[in-house]
Amino acid sequence: QVQLVESGGGLVQAGGSLSLSCAASGRTFSSCVMGWFRRAPGKEREFVASISRNGISMRYADSVKGRFTISRDNAKNTVYLQMNSLKSEDTAVYYCAADLAPPAFSGSAGVSDYDYWGQGTQVTVSS
Repeated sequence: QVQLVESGGGLVQAGGSLSLSCAASGRTFSSCVMGWFRRAPGKEREFVASISRNGISMRYADSVKGRFTISRDNAKNTVYLQMNSLKSEDTAVYYCAADLAPPAFSGSAGVSDYDYWGQGTQVTVSS
């Protein structure tokens, strides 16, 4: 069992930065590929980024590539999402997720591949 708690969301102006954290409980964190997803109002949940178990391989959605950075600290059971150059279209509830049996080394973009989810944190970017 893995419990995930996101933090760091808030209101930021377009062009600004925000850093999200996701703290995981349990002793299996280092065995999980971790991902970030988001759901904008009226839209489906979509993939943002994922990171391999050892933190050396990352995967990003095209919409955030070059602006967002995912990282993890297995000693702290925490995964991060650094978001720079934020745009109004980045406004969404952001969720972290854990995948115990990832189909790829750097993780999957598929919502159904992830086994555990956090409750989400709101990010609002004002234009």
